[in-house]
This record gives sequence, C-alpha cells and structure tokens, in this order.
Amino acid sequence: MVGKEGGTASLLPLNTSQAKRPRIRNLLVAICLAICIFKAVRFVLPETTQYRGEGKNYCPQSEELTPKKNSKVWTDFTEILGKQAFKERAVDWLAGAVRVPTETYDDFAPVGEDPRWEKFSKFYEYLSSAFPKVHATLELTKVNSYGLMYVWKGRDTSLKPILLMAHQDVVPVEPTTWDSWKHPPFSGYFDGERIWGRGSSDDKSGLIGIMSAVELLIENNFQPTRTVVLAFGFDEELTGTQGAGTLATVLEARFGKDGFAFLIDEGTGFSEQYGAAFATIGIAEKGYFDVKVEVATAGGHSSVPPPHTSIGILSSLLVHYERHPFTTRFLKEDPLYSTLLCYAEHAQSMPKRLANLIEESKRSDKAMLLLEKHVFKNTVWKSQVGTTQAIDIIHGGVKSNALPERAYAIVNHRISVLSSVAATQEYDASRAKTIASRYNLTLNAFGSDTNAAVAPSSGVLTLSDAYNVEQEPAPITPTDAAPYQLVSGTIKATYNSHRGLQGSTNIHVMPGMSTGNTDTYYYWRLSKHILRYNHHDEGNGPIHTVNESMSAEAFLEMIRFFGTLILNSDESLFL
Repeated sequence: MVGKEGGTASLLPLNTSQAKRPRIRNLLVAICLAICIFKAVRFVLPETTQYRGEGKNYCPQSEELTPKKNSKVWTDFTEILGKQAFKERAVDWLAGAVRVPTETYDDFAPVGEDPRWEKFSKFYEYLSSAFPKVHATLELTKVNSYGLMYVWKGRDTSLKPILLMAHQDVVPVEPTTWDSWKHPPFSGYFDGERIWGRGSSDDKSGLIGIMSAVELLIENNFQPTRTVVLAFGFDEELTGTQGAGTLATVLEARFGKDGFAFLIDEGTGFSEQYGAAFATIGIAEKGYFDVKVEVATAGGHSSVPPPHTSIGILSSLLVHYERHPFTTRFLKEDPLYSTLLCYAEHAQSMPKRLANLIEESKRSDKAMLLLEKHVFKNTVWKSQVGTTQAIDIIHGGVKSNALPERAYAIVNHRISVLSSVAATQEYDASRAKTIASRYNLTLNAFGSDTNAAVAPSSGVLTLSDAYNVEQEPAPITPTDAAPYQLVSGTIKATYNSHRGLQGSTNIHVMPGMSTGNTDTYYYWRLSKHILRYNHHDEGNGPIHTVNESMSAEAFLEMIRFFGTLILNSDESLFL
C-alpha cells in the first residue's frame, strides 16, 4: 500500500499474541535442535581433541612420601645410587645372575625326583657370594631345598613385618631362536646401556633389585625397626607349587594368618599414557585354569578309516571353541574401570570422546555400553576384562598308518575377576556337549558322565583339569588403606628422586591389573594387602621372548624403589 507521501505504507498491525507465536515456536525448535546436536557431538568429537579432567576426584592421589626418621640413610642411599662406581656394581650383580641358567619346564617332576632342580643350588651359591652382608645379617631358611626365606629382624616385634617377593626361575629359551638373540641369552652381556639375557627383566631384576637394596642399606648401617622378609620361589613359571606353595606354609606357621602388613610382588610398572606418566599397582589377579580336552575312539588300520578320527573330532571341537568364545562384558566392578577413571582425571591429552564416555558412564548405561565397545578395540584391555582361552598344546597319533586312538589339547583359561573356575568349567562343558552329540560320543566333563547319544557311543570326549593347579580369581586389595597409599607415595618419591624432580604430580598412581598370573596365589592368607608392582618403564624391553634385556638406568631405579619402600615402611605407624 502506497501512502499519500509516496512512501511505503506500514502493514496493518497484528494481534500481540499472534506476533509472538512464530518467535516462540522458532526458539523452541532451536533449543531442541541444540540439545540434539549436543548429545550427538558428545560421543563423536574428533580423536585429536585435547582433554584434561580437572577436579573430578575419580582417582585420589597420595602425596610424595620420602623417609623422615630415616632421612639421613635415605640421602646417603640415593647419593650412592647416582655414582658410576655403584652403577658398575649393580650391573655386575644382575649380569651375574643372568649367567646362571634357571630355566624350568612343564615336565619337571617334584623336588627330590627330578635332578634338574639342582641348578637352583648354583643360583643360591651365586647369591651368597654376590651379597655377603645380606647373608651375614639376615636369617636364611631354605624351604623345599631351593625356596629362600630371608628374615631381617626388626627391633619392634609388635609391628607387622613386610614381605618382598620375587622368583628365581625363568622361562626356557627356544633352541631354534638362539641365533636370533643380539647377545647370547645367558651371557649377561652389558653393552654400556643394557644388560642382555633371559631373566634380566623377568624376574631376576626384581630379585636382584631387592637384594641390592638390602645390601646397600646394611652397608649404610641401617637397622630396621619393622621386620623385613624376603621370599624367593623357584617355579613361578610352573604356577609355583614347589616354591611359593611350600614357602607360604612356612611363612604362615612363623608369622600367622594375616601376619604381614603387606606384600609386594612383580607386576605392572609405569609408562606414559595420554601425555602423562602413570604407574599401575596390581590390586587383583585373574583366575587360572588349564583344561585337557581328550577324544578317545577305536583304533585300527588307516586303510579302513572311519568318517572322523579322534584328531578330526578334536579339531572340530577346537574350532567350535574359537567360534564361540566366552561372552565378555565390561562392568564397573572390574579393576580396569578404575584404571580408566584415573586416566580421565589425570591425563593431559586424553581423546575427548573417550574422556566423555568415561565421564558419562558413571551415570549412563548407554555410555557404559559405548565405552565397552571402545575398550574392546584394545586387545590388551579386552584380555584384562573377560575370561580368555588359548589353545596352547595339541597331541595325537603315533604312526601314519595307524588310526589315532587318543588325541588331546590343552586350553589355557585366564578367568575374569568377576567369574569363577566353576563357571568356566560349565561353559567348557556346554560347548563340548554340542560336539559330543554331533559325533555320538559319551561326554565326561570334569568327572560328570553324560551319555550324549541314544545309540552306543562311538567314543569318549573327556574334559579334565590338566595339571591340578586351578586358581580362583584373587581377592581385590583395598586402595583406601595405608599399604596402598604408602606404596603409592613411595612410587612418587622414587620417580622424582631418580629424575631430580619435586612434587606429587609428576607421576600418577592408579589401581589396575596385569594380564598374567603370579605365585601370590599361595600367599592370600598372609595379608589382605597384596600389591603387584615392578618399578620400571613398561616399555623397557620384551620378556618371555628373544632379546630380553634391562637398561642399567631402569635397574638402578628399581633398586631405589625397594630401598625407599623399606625405609618408608620402617617408620610408618599405620600399617
């Protein structure tokens, strides 16, 4: 409409409520859209986004803990560790231990029946010559011939002692791999940076690290107030029945059930993750079970074979096992969840998507499922969570023209901390039942006979405990107690001292769990505070394989840790 003045006329005014409706509607649409975008983006932000979870208190930290009453001893101890002369001495100690082969094999008969155990006498001879002050000062008891229990008596017998563990044995070196080693596996060769050889990392470094720390403390005239006990088994790689299994009985008889303030054994170490240094103390351990799966069928001449031999049936069963693994769920009760909470709080550069999933998972089942998918993409994390299976040994047949009457396999299980041996056996039996029915076999699962066929069976499928060393998952060690806090503070003090740092935020300590098992299984009755930790960089080098080695600096830091731990434990009133 054109006005009288020739300009553009105004439109007729609208009712006020009518004018507001489109704006209100548009505002509501915009708010809903923003909420939807926020919810969607929260789980799909780019992996490169930087993150730091400030002030969430998922993973409370101990302060750096340095000796106070024993400060003079600790100062002298740390100064000596920094000298070149002591470095050369420490290298010689570990290299000498590596040069004494202490391999153990699965077919070892018990002590007294198998002469191959005698190699541990040579190892003891080495220890007694390398550490004269330890052997002159500590009380030594040999258990089952080769187990070593050293007692460093403290002045105050009312204080619970501490127990430091390690093992003397190493895994065998595969003969065909000798030429692949950079330096011979039992040479103990030092190239100026690293000590090479089997056991340099697992676990002679731990054993020699403990002995070195004690030897040095004695040289510095330290006399403990709290008793310190050292226990070194000799068949940890065979599950520990001959070593730790017998040592535990002697230790309990002398010190009683729950007689130790805490014990510390080999475990995980420290590493850089998401831009920050993290040390992981193992507070739990998966269960262990080896199942022997055996198929027995009629033999005969190979020229008249049945449709399926015992080897063929066993193969079918093993394929069935791998096609139907254990169902794995990631739950908040799992120790790995506590580990992730620590990453979320203290990491400097955790991916935003992962950090948000961890944050949201505390109150959202949907986020927990999404976090589970993320965790299971990491094979190490996934193996920590569920019950695993590994088909490690298979055997069958004696001659190319004779039908195999028996064939068997050994399947190794590491059992989830939230499961049990019984649940593992039940699932194994349920899978075996399918194959027994398919091939008309009688199933005998862990002593329970089941006729799997209506017609007379064509053979027997047997599941049994392969070595009679089943282990339930370990009790979970509390993290809100004094022993965990003391070890945490000692880790921080050691890390700082070795690098000339100060403060409690240079390394963060978190609870977790390694994928392997230790022989602490036999020591559960000795303390409620079982801590599994090796103070070395987890990227230090390979173990159980070719070119095992340990850097001299890492070994010196390990000695520093054990010395600091002994001194801190000696003056703590809360253990």
